[in-house]
Amino acid sequence: MDDEAQGVARLQAFVRGTVQGVGFRWWVRSRALELGLTGSAANLDDGRVEVVAEGPRTACLRLLDLLGEQPSTHGRPGEVTYVHDAWAPPRGTGPGFVER
Repeated sequence: MDDEAQGVARLQAFVRGTVQGVGFRWWVRSRALELGLTGSAANLDDGRVEVVAEGPRTACLRLLDLLGEQPSTHGRPGEVTYVHDAWAPPRGTGPGFVER
């Protein structure tokens, strides 16, 4: 059975707002690990954070909801003003979830 048939997905989300220097990547990592996802959260030069997560599609969708939730019910640091998401077949991010 292939990854799509098993409901495994790759989420790439670009998060805009006050999301650098406030513990946002650490928060994303914590939520992703709780959801059983692998991937990374990285600061971009333009002030956004890029989140790449792979795992069960339902868990990826939950992480996406948490990224943009207004107001945050899970103590998300900073202020999120916009989240752009893109979906693709999983590529294999390696074990764990890292901050870059």
